[in-house]
Amino acid sequence: MHALSILLPFRNARSTLKATLESIDSQVFGHYELIAINDHSEDDSRTIVSGWSNSRCRLIDNPGKGLVDALNHGIEACTNEWIVRIDADDLMHSDRLLRLWQTVVAKPYLDLIAHRVRMFSNEPILAGYREYLNWQNQVLSAQQISNEIYVESPFAHPAVMFKKELVKTLGKYKKGDFPEDYELWLRMHASGARMLKIPDVLLDWRDSPTRLSRTDKSYRREAFDNLRAQYLSHDPRVKQNPALIIWGAGRITRKRCQLLLDKGFTVSAWIDIDPKKIGNKLDGVPVLDHSWLATASPKPFVLNYVNNHGAREEIDQILTGYGYLKGKNYLSVG
Repeated sequence: MHALSILLPFRNARSTLKATLESIDSQVFGHYELIAINDHSEDDSRTIVSGWSNSRCRLIDNPGKGLVDALNHGIEACTNEWIVRIDADDLMHSDRLLRLWQTVVAKPYLDLIAHRVRMFSNEPILAGYREYLNWQNQVLSAQQISNEIYVESPFAHPAVMFKKELVKTLGKYKKGDFPEDYELWLRMHASGARMLKIPDVLLDWRDSPTRLSRTDKSYRREAFDNLRAQYLSHDPRVKQNPALIIWGAGRITRKRCQLLLDKGFTVSAWIDIDPKKIGNKLDGVPVLDHSWLATASPKPFVLNYVNNHGAREEIDQILTGYGYLKGKNYLSVG
């Protein structure tokens, strides 16, 4: 009887797949099945998996086409309550499954359990990816995940484990003009799913020029912006404050913010630090210095759209100093 199902989709992964399988084989916790889904590989990836000696592996072919179809078909094939994700170019640490299972035993009420990752690559890792990973690895508790989920995806996709039946109930992964994993995390969050990240680094997450986040249009900036606005507009924390304070009065910020305003929200004030903007009006709405927030009563709800390096953390400090609580009085938007 297996306790966990590992879900591994693959396509044309001959150069990395063997190492991934070996990392699965190295697990000190052996109560698992591996569901490996071949997504129409044109190289010998399927042969590599079929020739692997681990008896816990089931090799199936994707009857559809693409990653979403492969993932959803694999979910149906998994026989256990908990599904562990991994991609065909990543490496599990030997205690990954053990630590995840220990967390399930200690906290069975959770719906998704993730963990920290280490990024590696044959090429220099770009500063933006390093910054994102540093941020992601600090988002651990359920409260942090809820408060930070509109900044970026708080999880590396191959670093999560989730309950099969909940994801099935929510409709599994969806196809669309958006990143399929981030959309699922947002949908789970909106449903009230209980999510947690343990502080252990349990996966080496490969960065490469061919990863979907670099090549697929569903991962472009506009796709993320549209997705965030969709879920923000239904978040109770935002819905109960239809007249919002927006921190950031620049043209790019206003363009991103407009996606939310188009869903029926209004701006009662813009906050900016540029003295040339303060005192002006944008579409009749005043641009104010952030010091105004210190005395505003009752506290308005603030959405921070500023994304410059280090600026989000600085704004957090300012708002905290004014007595604003993240998640209650303000949220940051990536």
